[in-house]
Amino acid sequence: MKKCITCNTIVTNDYVEFKCPNCLKATIIRCDKCRRSGKEYKCPECGFVGP
Repeated sequence: MKKCITCNTIVTNDYVEFKCPNCLKATIIRCDKCRRSGKEYKCPECGFVGP
């Protein structure tokens, strides 16, 4: 089960998944709603904050 890192909503479709651009360790999952509205996310590994 995958969850958006920003809003903690379970995602099934319309989401993006990528490695943290700073540490490349954590997998970042963002729902379409949070991604489109530009809400921030925080990497659980290194603390990097991105839009």
